[in-house]
Amino acid sequence: MKNLHMNLLVALALGLCVLCAWQWYIQVQQHRSAQQLNDIIFRQSSEIQGYTNRVKIMDAEIAGLSARVAELKQGAMTNAQTALVQQREILRLQATGGALSNEIAQYKDATDKLEARLKEAYQGIEKQNDAIKQLAAERDDAIKKCNESMKERNALVEKYNDLVDRFKKLQDAGATNASMLANNS
Repeated sequence: MKNLHMNLLVALALGLCVLCAWQWYIQVQQHRSAQQLNDIIFRQSSEIQGYTNRVKIMDAEIAGLSARVAELKQGAMTNAQTALVQQREILRLQATGGALSNEIAQYKDATDKLEARLKEAYQGIEKQNDAIKQLAAERDDAIKKCNESMKERNALVEKYNDLVDRFKKLQDAGATNASMLANNS
């Protein structure tokens, strides 16, 4: 019986060792499984945190975009009002432009008439200038003739003066000769 007890004790010890080994193996498997689950949970938590951060960022972007959309709508309304004001201004300017075009046409007609009158006056002035030039030419010819006549008269006066001088000299010489003859006689 001793052997039986011993065999039973060895079998129990071996069974206990096998049970411990088996439990150890199961615990290692469970530990691996728990570690994998922890890794999955960590990854999922990280992803959830990332998604949460992205959602917050997108919420901020959406709020910014909403504000921008509101600004753009306000700008569109302002632009529509500005466009309406500009259309009114364009219509006013077109009306003013039409009136000014009529005034320009009137000024152009007046200018054309004035140009025609100026051309007539210019032609009259040209005729007067031609007449003045002709008169000046005639005056110059008359002055030339007068100058030539004066030159001829001056030459005649010089000849007369020379003759008078010669006559006086001859008279003086004749008187001197007569007095010499009278003295000699």
